[in-house]
Amino acid sequence: MQSKHNIRRAFRKEFSDWRVWGARGLVVAFAATSGLVVVGFTWLSEHAFDQFLALCGRYWWAPLLWTPLATAAIVWLTRRYAAGAGGSGIPQVMAALEPAVAPEHLGFFVSLRLSAAKVALTAAGFLAGLSLGREGPSVQVAAGVMLAARRWLPERSAVTAHGLLVAGGAAGIAAAFNTPLAGVMFAIEELSRTPEQRSSGLLMAAIVLAGLMAVSVNGNATYFGIIHAAGIDLSLVLPGLLVTLLSGLAGGLFSRLLLASLGGSSRDWFSRVRLRRPVLFAAACGLAVAGIGLLSGGAVFGSGYSHTRDMLAGSDHSPAIFFFFKFIATWLTAWSGAPAGIFAPSLAIGAALGNDVAQLLNYPQASALIALGMVGFLAAATQAPLTSFIIVMEMVDGHAMVLSLMACAMVARTISHVLSPPLYANLAQVQIQRLPPAHSP
Repeated sequence: MQSKHNIRRAFRKEFSDWRVWGARGLVVAFAATSGLVVVGFTWLSEHAFDQFLALCGRYWWAPLLWTPLATAAIVWLTRRYAAGAGGSGIPQVMAALEPAVAPEHLGFFVSLRLSAAKVALTAAGFLAGLSLGREGPSVQVAAGVMLAARRWLPERSAVTAHGLLVAGGAAGIAAAFNTPLAGVMFAIEELSRTPEQRSSGLLMAAIVLAGLMAVSVNGNATYFGIIHAAGIDLSLVLPGLLVTLLSGLAGGLFSRLLLASLGGSSRDWFSRVRLRRPVLFAAACGLAVAGIGLLSGGAVFGSGYSHTRDMLAGSDHSPAIFFFFKFIATWLTAWSGAPAGIFAPSLAIGAALGNDVAQLLNYPQASALIALGMVGFLAAATQAPLTSFIIVMEMVDGHAMVLSLMACAMVARTISHVLSPPLYANLAQVQIQRLPPAHSP
């Protein structure tokens, strides 16, 4: 009898209060909206990059003029009107999640206004031909959309601003990559700070729904296509280990380089010039990216999406030095101060590394080494091995490489951890320094 009474009471508590279901419906509605916003952001970025490619097709020398001027304009607009939109966007969301940041200061890092600015400025980066990704920016964009739901929630709602930020940030990854599971893992691995958010079914449902919005519009296709790695056997061990070690070293050095460049230090001459003449410095970075782009035959411009797909298909003929070119161009783009993500470029860099090793060793299953390079470099650069593993795992045809990918991600992350402190956590602390001195934690 006692058991029946408890079930009835629990049923009433769960379903009788319309305010609870109103709050849930609101969160779901904003989750769907954030997914659709990221889909629109994707379309705008791709259209902008297509316009850049059309310009290059008409005038091969155009990037030498256009890219530095556009980069300077982007950085000026960012610093003048939307300082919180600079960089990747993931550090801003992580900074907003810090307990010491007061609720009234969340707008320094995440808001609808910053989301709109992030979309426009990142798309402008694609139009400029910079080496960047939109996945990190999608995290900040979706988090801003989700946080806007806060003003409509009941005062005693169980859904907090912290929860909305976690759900929104992870929804950005889910929608950007068409991988809801990766969004859930990103929430757990990078954004969640409390057990409440780690186990919230409503927030996890919001993440999945945002990802499904992308799937419903773009189709159930993976970001870089399908990796066909048939005939995997013990012959993969030595080449795979080499790719794992190299990607861990390269990703760790990349993370350390970004921290040294973006950490706010003014110890070297370049950092002092960046601090005193940020727009001029951005133009110089843009000119360098343009020069590298022309030397690579245009391969380093944009996210590297098409070249990564071609490598996986075995039809890419980029030079072996593409790995180095993409590495430097992505670093310079981030250093310029323009809003830019590193997820897709990191996958392209890792794919190039795996492809180079396959060519060097004449290994027949190049796609397998490309997949290992992708997961290894991304895991090392971001120090988020589980998220990196799931993003790449979604592309693999079959389960033959699942354990290899997981092991690669964990080993590469361990190597990176020795070489560099966590990238996003440290950049989040740099973001917190932007708060007014009297309110800094």
